[in-house]
Amino acid sequence: MKAGKILTGLALVATAWSAWSQSAQNDVKSQVMALEKAAQKSHGFGSAAISPDGNLVAYSGWSETGSRVLVAPIGDPAKTLAVTARTDDKERCGEGRVAWAPDSKHVAFLSDCASDGHAQQDVFVATLSGDEANGHAKATVAQVSAAKGEVGYPTYSPDGDRIAFLYVEGATRAAGALAAMKPWSGVIGEDGIEVQRLATVDARALKPMKPEFATPASLHVYEYDWSPDSKKLAYTAANPPGEDNWWVANLYVQPLGGEPKVVFNPTKTTGAMHGLQIAVPRWSPDGKEIAFIGGLMSDQGSTGGDVWMVASSGAQAEAGAVDLTPGRTATPAWITWANDHTMFVSELRGGQSELVKMTLTGDAASGGVATSFSAPVYALAGSVGDGRLHLSISAAHNDKAFVFTASSFAHPPEVYLARTMGTMGMGFAALTQLTHANDGVAEEAGALWGKTVSVSWTNEGFHVQGWLHMPKGFDPAHPGTATKYPMIVLVHGGPAAATMSRWGVGGSLNAASFSALGYFVLEPNPRGSYGQGESFAAANRKDFGYGDLRDILKGVDTVIARYPVDGNRVGITGWSYGGFMTMFAVTQTTRFRAAVAGAGLSNWQSYYGENSIDQWMIPYFGASVYDDPAVYAKSSAINYIKNVKTPTLVVVGDRDGECPAPQSFEFWHALRDEHVTTQLVVYPNEGHGFVNPEHRLDVLVRAAAWFAKYMPAS
Repeated sequence: MKAGKILTGLALVATAWSAWSQSAQNDVKSQVMALEKAAQKSHGFGSAAISPDGNLVAYSGWSETGSRVLVAPIGDPAKTLAVTARTDDKERCGEGRVAWAPDSKHVAFLSDCASDGHAQQDVFVATLSGDEANGHAKATVAQVSAAKGEVGYPTYSPDGDRIAFLYVEGATRAAGALAAMKPWSGVIGEDGIEVQRLATVDARALKPMKPEFATPASLHVYEYDWSPDSKKLAYTAANPPGEDNWWVANLYVQPLGGEPKVVFNPTKTTGAMHGLQIAVPRWSPDGKEIAFIGGLMSDQGSTGGDVWMVASSGAQAEAGAVDLTPGRTATPAWITWANDHTMFVSELRGGQSELVKMTLTGDAASGGVATSFSAPVYALAGSVGDGRLHLSISAAHNDKAFVFTASSFAHPPEVYLARTMGTMGMGFAALTQLTHANDGVAEEAGALWGKTVSVSWTNEGFHVQGWLHMPKGFDPAHPGTATKYPMIVLVHGGPAAATMSRWGVGGSLNAASFSALGYFVLEPNPRGSYGQGESFAAANRKDFGYGDLRDILKGVDTVIARYPVDGNRVGITGWSYGGFMTMFAVTQTTRFRAAVAGAGLSNWQSYYGENSIDQWMIPYFGASVYDDPAVYAKSSAINYIKNVKTPTLVVVGDRDGECPAPQSFEFWHALRDEHVTTQLVVYPNEGHGFVNPEHRLDVLVRAAAWFAKYMPAS
């Protein structure tokens, strides 16, 4: 569809909306915009890192003019020093992704503040001098890369001589499937393929240098780690195109200046990792092993599985890797080695974010490794990381201190410190808060939406956890019985993901906004989600839409039994896999009064041939659609379209590569032919993750108005 036709379609939809009260639409819009404005008062944070000597913290903080990098002493974090390439604090630009040098005197970061029009990010290094530990430091900033393309994730080599980073030379779009796909033209699958490689620059020269490629053009690199001797790189990579082949990536080791060697191949292994995904490679301190997270993952960057280990020599390239966490009822997502026999593991357990110490005993070479786990260093009913897909935790070299950003539904984001010595406890009070950028925001913005509690229920032998957001003004201690409230079920994407407690109203569809408008909001983590181990995450294999929907419906019944929710005013919405679940749910039940499907998919058979990431489907369906069409047909909402009675709003980006727009067209077209109330809105120049703030706001306003029309809050 051409852009002009898309805009015409939007105009037609707007005309259709005139059937509903214009004043009612304006009221919803004004409430949503007020909430967005209040939420924007909170400051965000990018990555945070502690210096190797444990004395300093570096982090990127967001403000109205973008982001900048700050350094502060751990002992007196209020004494911040801006280490920035900015020349004008009023001009909007971005800095972040900090990385310390081994000497704790240099910190690398990414910045586009020095480029014309802020179109190009480069690697910069800040050299600190003076009394840093007491807040009397000075910083000299120098550009060290002269890149022409997309740059990401810089890290120092252990000897401090070089800085490595991910690099897409000549990039015309961001790497990954979330970004908008380029318009189709030329020889499809051959023309315009961009490859993300590892590149390095001299860390000590402190002048702009052309990046030197460290990996071949035949491999698209996703994540990496330096060897302890700084002579090799371990990385996950696959043949291009990168957005599709992450699901079949291998683990490589490559000497600097040498050739890559596969040290683990999940597609050829005969062990339990066969056909699964790998992420977060981490070299052991002695250089003999490489640990990684391995499991069933549906999206690059949404990491979860077990902790695995292979020999860095490649002796287990096609053999079974060693599973260090078999049967664990939690989902490891990040790891770091403390020494050759100890790792720290960040994991999701139910609704908690936990950091635990894992001790290894036994013979790794023979696979006879046993593990034991400490009590959590911390356990938070919140989210740890920088708000992006990649978890971001930084450890000092003595592995007694960790720095990270964290937030929850009740706590705006801040940078925190956790120490492994002494007794830690539960919750944010057990941490040392290093920043105070959002003091007072929780009371002001948090008053605009309701409180949130963790809820759980059992279904068909599974223990299911979720989050219940109360309507604004509802007091769970004094619920009363006179008023019944409507409820919206908000299903997360993935399916291998989890809704965690996180601050804010981010995203086109979010619980805080619906709560502020007077709804209960249930965010379930049904089977297929992270947080309860690999067997739970794999429980919806070849069963999309069935068992997970039964888990969700049992959750709805549980909430209705405990809270004053009107069972006749329950709606459903979601994005990505949540959009599929919305489409599928209304074909299976009439429980939902209204539905909003965001970037969903309606026909797994046609979807297989339309999307740019078809490799993710094989582990879930067991075969391609051409080898087993029946298993794809079983979960296709389009095959049950005649059952739908629920008014359904459908929204999608016109350049979505993960859940292409034809999937939404197909669903909308079928509903229209079946005379079911429906509308389709296609947003121009948007991929799977919307980037235009006006479009994100428009989706939220339309969704809120749709629910207000068919299941009003009052």
